[in-house]
Amino acid sequence: MDPKARVEEITRLLEKYNYEYYVLDNPSVSDAEYDRLMQELIAIETAHPELRSPLSPSQRVGGMVQDEFKKVTHKRMMLSLANAFNDDDLRDFDKKIRDVLGVNKVRYMAEMKIDGLGISLVYRNRLIYAATRGDGTIGEDVTSNVITIKSVPSHIDLNEEYEIRGEVFMPKKSLERLNKEREITGEPLFANARNAAAGSIRQLDSAIAANRGLDAFWYYVVNAKDFGLRYHSEALNMADKLGFKTNPERRLCNGIDEVIDYIAEYTEKRPSLAYDIDGIVIKVDDMDMYDKLGYTSKTPRWAIAYKFPPEEVITKLTDIIYTVGRTGKITPNAVLEPVRVAGSLVQRATLHNEDFIRDKDLKIGDYVVIRKAGDVIPEVVRVVKERRSADVIDYKMIENCPVCGSPLTRVDAMHFCLNPHCEAKRIEGIIHFSSRDAMDIEGLGEKVAEQFFNQGFIKSIADIYDLAKYREDIISLDGWKDKSIDNLLAAIEKSKENSLEKVLFGLGIKEVGAKTAKVLSRIYGDIDALAAASEEELVEIPDVGPVLSKSLVAWFGDEKNVQLVNELKEKGLNFKYLGSTSKAANSYFSGKTVVLTGTLASMGRKEATTLLEDVGAKVTGSVSKATDCVIAGTEAGSKLDKAQALGIQVLNEEEFLALIK
Repeated sequence: MDPKARVEEITRLLEKYNYEYYVLDNPSVSDAEYDRLMQELIAIETAHPELRSPLSPSQRVGGMVQDEFKKVTHKRMMLSLANAFNDDDLRDFDKKIRDVLGVNKVRYMAEMKIDGLGISLVYRNRLIYAATRGDGTIGEDVTSNVITIKSVPSHIDLNEEYEIRGEVFMPKKSLERLNKEREITGEPLFANARNAAAGSIRQLDSAIAANRGLDAFWYYVVNAKDFGLRYHSEALNMADKLGFKTNPERRLCNGIDEVIDYIAEYTEKRPSLAYDIDGIVIKVDDMDMYDKLGYTSKTPRWAIAYKFPPEEVITKLTDIIYTVGRTGKITPNAVLEPVRVAGSLVQRATLHNEDFIRDKDLKIGDYVVIRKAGDVIPEVVRVVKERRSADVIDYKMIENCPVCGSPLTRVDAMHFCLNPHCEAKRIEGIIHFSSRDAMDIEGLGEKVAEQFFNQGFIKSIADIYDLAKYREDIISLDGWKDKSIDNLLAAIEKSKENSLEKVLFGLGIKEVGAKTAKVLSRIYGDIDALAAASEEELVEIPDVGPVLSKSLVAWFGDEKNVQLVNELKEKGLNFKYLGSTSKAANSYFSGKTVVLTGTLASMGRKEATTLLEDVGAKVTGSVSKATDCVIAGTEAGSKLDKAQALGIQVLNEEEFLALIK
């Protein structure tokens, strides 16, 4: 047989067998037969490399290594969902829909809310690309990783464009297997399945993603109406027939009472599922109603996500230890007997400050109730006083820094180490300087910064830019290879080109956040002009109060800080603002308070915000009497309604672009 024809034949068979095994859980051939066909395919592709496609079944084992992910602009915005937390929220959601539609009862589709990573697939017979949600408008092309998930079809029986969205997740068994392997090799364990799935999909080496045991459920056909479908349930049935894995636990509910019953049922079943869910999604089934119900700037009004109450568990508070932040703030932390909460093992929880501990009457040795705030951050809820024993230890706040021993100073409810040379503050300062919102040095995260500090490679921010001289020493450390250190050194070199606001925020000046750093950078243009500013001058700037002004002047008045800035200049860092400072005063938007709502076709929300801030506007998230102007894109919602009610100027995208230029 002609090699090309044989490749096509084997590909069709292997795709069919993948569907039977990974979607239907009903294989029709033995593993040996599947492996035989795969080896034959690999042999033909090796002999005829021109026949190997990126979507070939042989490529599902991974092997593609990329330098970076390409950006993808979604043709239709990937919106998030509004949340409901109780029955009253659900009934309120239902009432608003019935009022708009003028009906007594609405049919809903209730589905599992998978705790994973949102992905959009676009097909024209074959898979064109798989993209992450990103900011809803622009995501990343992660096709090489998604195609390693064997339940995802590489081809479908449709020539027209077909876009379907869903969630890539890590099954509980896969997480358990991976953590056992990582424990043996001494690697950090994954905290939960969601983080593991998200991290796997963003691996530049697709072989890593292929080894992670990922899966996916698909739950929304974006352009279902192009295929003559009216109901969301019909679209999911069609997806089933095309070979997509949809969640069989979904249920059509006639009215909100049936939805509430369904939620109660799956609240009980949740622990028995093979994957993590963090809620239930409820959608109006009739898609003809979607445009009538409309959208807010971020969410559709025809769907909502019910979030399960945070899981609460009891464990023992065995100790209270302290960490030192980059500003010297001392934070007490609970040391807990390890306990699994919302899918991950919890051993620590922040206790915020001395007053928090005293208000909750915590004692070392107490049994406490913990949960994850927003299903993410562990927190101590209360003491189980009926289980308090006679040998608990009363809490007493420390008086000296746990790292350098300097006396602590209390300011309001917080305690601070004021020693500017405290080692803990220096490590935190290095971590902050390298973080995404500051200098964005990819690869120099918390663990690496601590490792390099302990090895003596980096003792101050300035040492980051001398790291190349330790290249051979770093290569000798476990986990470091030529490519990883070269990538880090390249990221360090690239960071020298950042605009002033990035380095200003990275310096960790007390009270100077990312937004304030940008305001100051835009006004002063370079670090020297800012350093020369007086308190009286600074306090006149909007959003810069007396506390921040005093902090800035004090920071630049410290000779060691001036020396640090000069060192960084010598190492080639840019200390000038790369945005426009001259056009701000003459811009139509200068000094105006602006609100963005809806979707702009020409740019994302972040880009529009940057443009406005560069010309002196203050961009806020809500409309009020203080708002000067609202810029409304498509699918603008309640903010536009409020602006019109208050008589505030509204600009469309075309008018905005004309004025911003």
